[in-house]
Amino acid sequence: MSVNKLDDLKRRKEKILAGGGEKRIAKQHDSGKLTARERLDLLFDEGTFVELDAFVKHRGTNFGMEKAESPAEGVVIGYGKVDGRLVYAYSQDFTVLGGSLGEMHANKICKVLDNAMKVGAPVVGINDSGGARIQEAVDALSGYGKIFLRNTLASGVIPQITAIMGPCAGGAVYSPALTDFVFMVDKTSQMFITGPQVIKTVTGEDVTAEALGGAMTHNSVSGVSQFIASNDQACLEDIRRLLSFLPSNNMEVAPEYDTDSDINALEEMLNTYIPENPNKPYDMHEVIKVLVDQGDFMEYLPHYAKNIVTGFARLNGKTIGIVANQPKVLAGCLDVNASDKSARFIRTCDAFNIPLLNIVDVPGFLPGTEQEYDGIIRHGAKMLYAYSEATVPKISLIVRKAYGGAYLAMCSKDLGADLVLAWPSAEIAVMGPQGAANIVFRGEIKDAEDPVATRARLIQEYTDEFATPYKAAERGFVDDVIEPAATRPRLIDAFDMLESKREVRPAKKHGNLPL
Repeated sequence: MSVNKLDDLKRRKEKILAGGGEKRIAKQHDSGKLTARERLDLLFDEGTFVELDAFVKHRGTNFGMEKAESPAEGVVIGYGKVDGRLVYAYSQDFTVLGGSLGEMHANKICKVLDNAMKVGAPVVGINDSGGARIQEAVDALSGYGKIFLRNTLASGVIPQITAIMGPCAGGAVYSPALTDFVFMVDKTSQMFITGPQVIKTVTGEDVTAEALGGAMTHNSVSGVSQFIASNDQACLEDIRRLLSFLPSNNMEVAPEYDTDSDINALEEMLNTYIPENPNKPYDMHEVIKVLVDQGDFMEYLPHYAKNIVTGFARLNGKTIGIVANQPKVLAGCLDVNASDKSARFIRTCDAFNIPLLNIVDVPGFLPGTEQEYDGIIRHGAKMLYAYSEATVPKISLIVRKAYGGAYLAMCSKDLGADLVLAWPSAEIAVMGPQGAANIVFRGEIKDAEDPVATRARLIQEYTDEFATPYKAAERGFVDDVIEPAATRPRLIDAFDMLESKREVRPAKKHGNLPL
């Protein structure tokens, strides 16, 4: 081969690696953002990224596009290793035509998704784009449609992670929404269907891009994004951490890690952590921290629907998903947003063979006209559906209140829990003692000489008899009442026992989830 041809190859590659050029790269850095290639360097293990389709060019000829150069067509794609495991990725390059998506740009992303499906590897998509390339008209829209289809076909087969690291507007937002996990970077990323200017014109509302679609908006108000990071570097590190909790595809289990923790250690703190007063709040995070390996808990949607806590952890080196009521917020009641958040998380865990631990302290569904009008019946049903549909190992730990329909919704024995454990502080009943006494003993209280004293006595009698785990245990709805300090070794043993669990559901095209 002639030296000239090798020089030509080198020159062409150097031009592609330069992206939109020094000025645009400097502007990207001045905006607090890394370039597309810098992001991939941080995502993958050093020296493992292999680029594909670097020489692809657009075919646009309208509006001067025939003269427009777009190195790598504005998106860098390829594969590499994350902690030694194969991962595919694409990273939109805002320095090249604003990262806009055209026909060939979309084809490159489709290639990533197609190849990842073939080999069973996760996909990480890094979005930083001005949106559809208007000059390519319907070809650009077609590109989005092709991506949406592949996102849907890949759903539940391979983990799909999206990082929003710049603007993401219009039709572009739906690909992230179809993926399993969405990360956003505070102050430098936004997502919205219509921008502030359009909203101002149509509705008269005045809103900034950050307030409308910034990272904290979508992490705390809309629930569109599950994770938020302070900058690009922290976001990519969090993605690597999340991948460590996930299998590569739905036919595998998550990687197992060595742990220094003593699996038989007793945690005496748990024996006294639950307050004597059943109405006193406490922080469920403290319980989780004590139970899991090294206190390492990666919370899912930590800023949204805080009355329920969801996230990934490990028990004896093995990944589990945790769903837990949070007594600190709304007394741990379930509401519309908590139901949506937990149902989505439960289904994600089930899709990727991640066992579920449900920690229960729930007084009921949140009452009120607002909840009823917002469809708490429909949304609450999503939790019931998700738990009933899930075939992964499911263990429920009742630490305090478990009342009414919310007791069922937190994965009771009847919804398919493989094992239900309770602490002595557990209260399992149709409703709380005060409400129950008002109904059951209404006549006796009304006819009593001293209704107040009689009511107090009957409430105490009901509490002593029914506000315990023992009635449920007598009926087999609770498998064992355990000392709180012994919870961690008991859970490790139980998940080990359930490791070979196999359960099938009736053959059907698909169920009809109560959306």
